[in-house]
Amino acid sequence: MAIVKYNPLRELRGMQEQMNRLLNISWNQELNGEDLKEGIWQPAVDIYETEDSIVIKAEVPDVDQKDIEVLIEDNTLILKGERRQEDEEKIKSYHRIERYFGSFQRSFNLPTTIMQDTVSAFCKGGVLTIILSKKKGELMPKQIKVEVK
Repeated sequence: MAIVKYNPLRELRGMQEQMNRLLNISWNQELNGEDLKEGIWQPAVDIYETEDSIVIKAEVPDVDQKDIEVLIEDNTLILKGERRQEDEEKIKSYHRIERYFGSFQRSFNLPTTIMQDTVSAFCKGGVLTIILSKKKGELMPKQIKVEVK
């Protein structure tokens, strides 16, 4: 059995790395490529592209539709909303609260091929769907095949 010299700083360094990871998550610094602001929670989002549109789906369970706002400003789609906590007077004997409540805001850069005047949004089953139509006849990026020689 090999003798290993005890180094108390190794444990402290590990704790510091864990704390840094937690703080990065709470400050939303690990999610590159988008602007995350205010609030503790952010709705999960799927973004995919079809032939004629870009579709954004956001999970917003228990968020009233009147508390959701979708804006387009300078080629940026801004999704704002708030999930309100149930009336605490009605439910006084909580055993555990794990869901996050409060306001959220997410923003996504849009390509210039989007027709901003024909954006539609609807909410069904706790999923907000935003459909961004593409401009017709717009030059789309061309895929170039790379040959291996």
